[in-house]
Parts: sequence; C-alpha cells; structure tokens
Amino acid sequence: MDLAARGVDHFLPLQTRIHHYGPRKATVQLPLFPGYLFLRGTLDDAYTADRTKRVAQVIRVSQQAKLETELTNIRLAIDGQASLDPYPYLQTGTKVEVNAGPMRGLQGVVEDRAGKTRLILQIDMLGQAVSMEIDGSLLDLVD
Repeated sequence: MDLAARGVDHFLPLQTRIHHYGPRKATVQLPLFPGYLFLRGTLDDAYTADRTKRVAQVIRVSQQAKLETELTNIRLAIDGQASLDPYPYLQTGTKVEVNAGPMRGLQGVVEDRAGKTRLILQIDMLGQAVSMEIDGSLLDLVD
C-alpha cells in the first residue's frame, strides 16, 4: 500500500530479524507491532487508507499528543539501531529519560530483567511495549 503516494503520513515501525530456511538464512524486516500501521492526518486521510481495502479497521485516538510522543520514542530507538524485543506491557514502573549517548532524550519505563537494566518503550493505546538493554547510569528520573 503506497500511502505516501496518496499523501497520507504514516509510520510502520519495523525490526530486522534473521530467519533460517533450512541451510539458508535471510534478513527480513518485520512489523514491530504486527497488525498496526500508524496514520497521521485528517478523517479524509483515514478514509483514503480505508478505501485501499488493505486496512481492517481505523482506530480513533483521543490522546493524539501522547501517542505521538510514544511513537517518537520508538522511532528514536529504531534510528539509533537499538535491538528491540517485544515485551509485556507495563502500566506501572519508574519513568526515566536517557541522558547521554545516541539514545539521549528517549523516555521509557525502567525494568530489571535477569540483573540487567531494561528500558521499556510503551504504546499505551495498543497495550503493547518493547524493551531494550541499557546502562542504568545513563538514566535520569522523569517527574
């Protein structure tokens, strides 16, 4: 679906994975949140996307600014080539911001998994999240 050609602003976060097919292996790009494509625009843009017959449902978002911030965090992590792993969605936890390095400015929730500090990047409206390993000394608390 070429939404860009139709003038519809969209974001499809992808992750690179290596799949093995017998003795061969291939590098593939897979959606980070399967089944979700993020559109930004007017109701007419949503209607244009829906008319392609490739969109199952358009979900209205009441907290647009919040979703934009969350998706910016995902985009920053992908652009910084972070290795993102699907992670159970967390509603509670300490909110932090990365204070240095290529991920500076990225905000998320801190979690400890097997003695390693993980930063959880959440998409509240989807009830989904991804995690990345990070040095805890790079994190500052966010009020």
